[in-house]
Amino acid sequence: MHKDTGSGDPTPAPARPQENPLVKLALELGPLLVFFFANSRYDIFVATGAFMVAMVVALALSWMLTQRLAIMPLVTGVVVLIFGSLTLYLHDDTFIKMKPTIVNTLFGGTLLGGLLFGKSLLGYVFDGAFKLDAVGWQKLTLRWGLFFLVLAIANEAVWRTQSTAFWVAFKVWGIMPLTLLFSAAQLPLLTRHALDPDAPADPSAPDA
Repeated sequence: MHKDTGSGDPTPAPARPQENPLVKLALELGPLLVFFFANSRYDIFVATGAFMVAMVVALALSWMLTQRLAIMPLVTGVVVLIFGSLTLYLHDDTFIKMKPTIVNTLFGGTLLGGLLFGKSLLGYVFDGAFKLDAVGWQKLTLRWGLFFLVLAIANEAVWRTQSTAFWVAFKVWGIMPLTLLFSAAQLPLLTRHALDPDAPADPSAPDA
């Protein structure tokens, strides 16, 4: 969109500020670290309350920095608040332990369901961070959809068979490294299917 200055020369509208990748990682990892250390120092219920507060702070900081909230952190934050509140109100840690299962199943099911209807929805999840051709979006969406479901299954297996301390450690030191490794493994696909930034937008791409 352009703004007419009255002189006949349109000037681009100011772009929204972009979040620094390191800041973005810190805002995503910060609440998990708070959760881990609060659980190791106190218990799962104190950790859940601290996690909820840290998640709200992270979302607020993200909004202040970019004037927008990405879909994944927003949905995750809402689920954390709902299931965290149930955990504290009912004094039952089952709810907070199920949160990763719910979130990952929701993301995985949505992505794979979109593919069944011919829609590659991952572009909305990544908030326009990548420019790929239609085949690239389809492949990447399929991979991430399956990966989210694997994370959901792994969470169910761990919290149902292991101690709370082990589950918390797995959530922080297992899930995050696995996600980073999986993300890095997608770089060849991103390179093969990347669009020239100066090329016309692909009308079949999710962010077109």
